[in-house]
Amino acid sequence: MKKKEATLAELRAGIDRDSLPKHIAIIMDGNGRWAQRRGMPRVFGHKRGAERVRAVVEQCRKLGVEVLTLYAFSDENWRRPEKEVSFLMNMLGGYLRSEIATMKSNGIRFRTVGRTERLPKTAQQWVAKAIDETADNGGMVLNLALSYGGRGEILQAIRRMQDAGGIPADLSEQQFSAYLDTAGLPDPDLIIRTSGERRISNFLLWQAAYAELYFTEVFWPDFDEKQLLIALFDYQGRQRRFGLTGEQVDRSASSRSSR
Repeated sequence: MKKKEATLAELRAGIDRDSLPKHIAIIMDGNGRWAQRRGMPRVFGHKRGAERVRAVVEQCRKLGVEVLTLYAFSDENWRRPEKEVSFLMNMLGGYLRSEIATMKSNGIRFRTVGRTERLPKTAQQWVAKAIDETADNGGMVLNLALSYGGRGEILQAIRRMQDAGGIPADLSEQQFSAYLDTAGLPDPDLIIRTSGERRISNFLLWQAAYAELYFTEVFWPDFDEKQLLIALFDYQGRQRRFGLTGEQVDRSASSRSSR
């Protein structure tokens, strides 16, 4: 007999808010294919995808997620058709223009990772404005990956270290992390990729070392609150061992709960 699918209300009630990931990163994939399957131009998928961004940001904020990183535009995406790239850049500016007031009222701090200097001037201006006007907010961090690539970020971190005086012989992981675009943010606990693809596509390569990976067949424009909660339930059902045995993790958890 097929197991009854949980309702949205049941999913909401069942989430353990004490064991949520602090940092969720999402590879928002499938906008173009979502539109094409409906006989529409790819840009319609991107428009619907922007609506999903608004909804998922609000859902994560209400849940109490500390950091949400969204892979919005990769280094490789510059190779897409010029009209599509232009549309995405205009949409980025429009999104930020419409959302700054909401981010301010909800205490969301906006930041970016990636080579934002490659963005068109207007998009750069809106990015800078959003960062500046939300800098004092103390709530959830919304982190957009724009013109981003994980390998490029690592190379840029090495260049920053060289410019700052060179690379020490006893360089630690913590020291190196301070030169990454994500400096000051916790590493992602959960990375979600939509659309059925099962790869991380040059996304947060250093930071993803111990992240839990969740892949769903759902295209990003259809990734709603229920899909987010299903991903979180999957995450909460896993045991994060960080190189230890399951028995060691269980003993540690038991020791903490008995204090």
